[in-house]
Amino acid sequence: MVEADMTAHLNAAGQLASLLDRLDRQICGLQSASRIGKNNHALRVLDAARPVLQHEDGLPALRQRAGLMDEAGLFSGTDWGRPAHLLPNLVKHTLTQASQQTITLEAMSLLRFLVVAKGEHATPDLSPAQAEQFLTQVLSFNLDRLLGQGLDEAQRHAQNALTPAIDRLMRYLLQEVGTDGVLDHLTDEIWRIMAQRPLQVDHVKAMILQIASALQTGTALTADAHRGADRLISALFGPTALNREDPGISAYIDRLSRADERTVQEEAYAFARAMHDTGLVSDYHASFLRWAIEADQTKVLPDALGLSSTGLDALRCYEPLVRALVDVAIQPGTAQAVYGLALMLERGILYSPPVAPSLWRLLETPLTEECICALEATCGTALPARTHLIAGLIMFLGQPLGVGQGNNPTCQSARALSMWALNDPDYLLWLIAQVARRDRLVLHFEGEPLDTATLPPGLATSALLDADPISVLLVPHLDRAYAEMGRRCLGRPEDPHRWINPELHGWWVGREFHIAVDVATGALKHYEDFLRHFHACYHPQYNGNQPVIHPQPAGIAVTDSGATFVGWHAITLIRVGLDPTGHMRVYFFNPNNDSGQDWGHGLVVSTQGSGERFGEGSLPFEDFAARLYLFHDDGLTPRPTVPVPDDQIASIAAKGRKSWAAGRGDLCPTPPE
Repeated sequence: MVEADMTAHLNAAGQLASLLDRLDRQICGLQSASRIGKNNHALRVLDAARPVLQHEDGLPALRQRAGLMDEAGLFSGTDWGRPAHLLPNLVKHTLTQASQQTITLEAMSLLRFLVVAKGEHATPDLSPAQAEQFLTQVLSFNLDRLLGQGLDEAQRHAQNALTPAIDRLMRYLLQEVGTDGVLDHLTDEIWRIMAQRPLQVDHVKAMILQIASALQTGTALTADAHRGADRLISALFGPTALNREDPGISAYIDRLSRADERTVQEEAYAFARAMHDTGLVSDYHASFLRWAIEADQTKVLPDALGLSSTGLDALRCYEPLVRALVDVAIQPGTAQAVYGLALMLERGILYSPPVAPSLWRLLETPLTEECICALEATCGTALPARTHLIAGLIMFLGQPLGVGQGNNPTCQSARALSMWALNDPDYLLWLIAQVARRDRLVLHFEGEPLDTATLPPGLATSALLDADPISVLLVPHLDRAYAEMGRRCLGRPEDPHRWINPELHGWWVGREFHIAVDVATGALKHYEDFLRHFHACYHPQYNGNQPVIHPQPAGIAVTDSGATFVGWHAITLIRVGLDPTGHMRVYFFNPNNDSGQDWGHGLVVSTQGSGERFGEGSLPFEDFAARLYLFHDDGLTPRPTVPVPDDQIASIAAKGRKSWAAGRGDLCPTPPE
């Protein structure tokens, strides 16, 4: 293995040397080119620089040549030729939506700013301080890349071959420039992300570690940001009195074994406060739970988990199962499962007759080699694959709205998993048992079996490496089944989701189906009637004050921050109700890793502060309806006794037509009344 790694390293180094030799020749050509020929030679330099940018070790080499490329005239005659006039807020758009040549040029410009900031190169009208400030602002505007939180639909559609290279460039710039000036924004962003309680938090923990390192070097923060950063850091590395200085797991366990009863109790309280405050779990917390069980100190478990009377009753009724779950799944490397365990007990789902037996069965189920390889590829080999599987399941059952699709075009499958964890956990457990034991799923579509072991791949054509353990196992199979259902609907006159959604998700999906567009042409079809139906089905003022009984699949027309149509996206409609200010809002689950998105024209999805529960996004009812294009209902809603005002429908329709429906036209305009 060592010899193979060395060979691979030498091959990569040889490849980079060859790429740099070509780049150096093109830079020389640019230096000697006439004014008329500069443009063509600049394009050749960019073509040669692009593969170096994509090489894992190429950034330091490009940095060494950034000043030389500037002097040779790479930026002459372009918008980048006057660096002091560039706007940092425009860089993000360029790096996601421009051509590959323009993205490469932007990357070279950022490296030029870096060498100026470090005093390695001088450019007229741009001081090192100005260059450093520019880069700090660029990093602040690209925090999503630094946090690695996954892409929203607009970003996913904008991905290209250079996306990994630009992500790497941003991390390199942060490392070189430092976190000074970025930390305030970074701390706020981490709190915003954690308010949604995602399942995947490794990227957040990595950034908190970077903040902690920066604070140790004396990097300044504003007072509020400093307090917020301290809370995040202490939650991970020192949440209690006995581990405040981060002594290490062994030293902490030794201190616990010598502590008196009151101190142990205070440790339990402190762990629970830190966990529920931030949504983050320290490795010390996982070690504390294991120690408490081994030392026969289980009376502190409810306090260490922060349980209410509901969770306490569930723990007492199912203590042997909880002990077994902790023994198998909760380790310092899977500490987030502690939070999932607490919320799973609080949900009371263990009282559902099939759930506890299903968990016992899964604890004893041998995993196939395929499952083990998939889990190890994503989660590593430091802990057994079974540990990651059970830990992932505990988090799933505790945080069903924390599921994220990662950077994968699999919103349908991610939505289905979340919906089952929320509404039908025993069905989810049955699916996991199938894949764990046989590496296949047998589902049914309109009475016919679908064996995923015999189906071609769906949208996910490669392994999921940025997803939680349950998604890693199930999504490839669900994706194949979903694609096959689509194939079996070919030729039908309407959108295939009319038949797929109820068959894939469950019996509770409403059979009444409403869509705002004509499938064949993409034009709007009875749009105002569609909006009236949505009000009549889901708005409490027009549906007899009927709540949403079961979570329902719905489709939104995603738009970017400029309100330009990006694509269709699957979400779950969770509930509709008044927010704290008295406005009616739709609360929904978005399988993207981050629900807080700007959909343009002032439609910014809220994730906290407007009555959201953890994992929900929300919009005012009218704003949500303006991006809706597909929904189901169960047909049981009474006929509205209060008509929806015409001006309200007209206002929503206008928002839709000015954004995602721009240019679509009306196939069947709604006749005037």
